[in-house]
Amino acid sequence: MARLAGIDLPDNQRIDYSLTLLYGVGWALSKAILNKADVNPATKTRDLTEEEFSKLTKTVEGYTIEGDLRRSIRQEIQRLKDISSYRGVRHNRGLPSRGQRTRSNARTKRGKRKTVGAFKKEALSKQTQTAAKK
Repeated sequence: MARLAGIDLPDNQRIDYSLTLLYGVGWALSKAILNKADVNPATKTRDLTEEEFSKLTKTVEGYTIEGDLRRSIRQEIQRLKDISSYRGVRHNRGLPSRGQRTRSNARTKRGKRKTVGAFKKEALSKQTQTAAKK
């Protein structure tokens, strides 16, 4: 297995697809990296020569990917929180920060539904009785 930017790339896949396994590299950036390094996108990872792999490694080092990208995103969000901007406050509260509605949607960002409601008298009395027994 070839190792690039701290990630093991699968040997049996094309190099253009394998590069997309790196965080921050999609199809377009993968194609751009391969064009810049002068590597055929249809080449399997195991068929890369040492020279091609070293070119690829040098080209990838020029981009912000993997840990560096994760760190910079985390720092940017922390900066927004520190200056108490609207986006930072939304991040703190776990709500969407780009203007989406939250009255009926945003389940992914807000998490599992928490029901808040009134108890009926029977249910409330049962709950207090079980609590008193304990």
